[in-house]
Amino acid sequence: MRNSGCRWCATCRATARRAAAKAVAGAIAAAATVAARVAIGRAAARNIRRIERKSQVTRCYIGLGSNLADPAAQLRSALAHMEEIPQTQVLSCSGFYASAPIGPGEQPDYVNAVACVETSLAAEALLDALQAIEHLHGRERTLRWGARTLDLDILLFGDKTLGTARLTVPHPRMAERNFVLEPLAELAPDLCMPDGTPLQTLLARCPPNRLHRLK
Repeated sequence: MRNSGCRWCATCRATARRAAAKAVAGAIAAAATVAARVAIGRAAARNIRRIERKSQVTRCYIGLGSNLADPAAQLRSALAHMEEIPQTQVLSCSGFYASAPIGPGEQPDYVNAVACVETSLAAEALLDALQAIEHLHGRERTLRWGARTLDLDILLFGDKTLGTARLTVPHPRMAERNFVLEPLAELAPDLCMPDGTPLQTLLARCPPNRLHRLK
């Protein structure tokens, strides 16, 4: 009876060990599955955040200017081409303003305007698209501030301050140019710069330059 009892106890212990090992293995597998699901969930969340960042819409203001080859027609054509920029919508445009030229030599007067757009493009991708439109209009970059068929400048890109080799935002000279500030104020009179300066303050400080709104 003693040996039989011992054999039975040994069998029970072996069975218990196998059951325990199976339970531990199951727990490890379950934990691994949960960890994998958590990792997958985190990766999915990161991807969603990336997509949201990429698709985030930014409101921008674009300065338009021309003083060659029927400037008003150049601006109207540029606005039509801007409507074709992917992931970008032209919301509104100011009136057209005639302004005295700033630059070397004798130049014709400019026609200027500001457009408000919304885009999910990055700032430099938008710049690429605008420069492609300038190229379509025969823009030649031979002389700084020289006469031009079309000039398209990113004035503001949301509330961001950017400084790269290709692009500075806010536009570094917009505070000195009433032909930028006046049409911008027509679209957004209560606008503030990224540093908090009201647009109306910039207008009050801006040096005068011959400017009048075209009909």
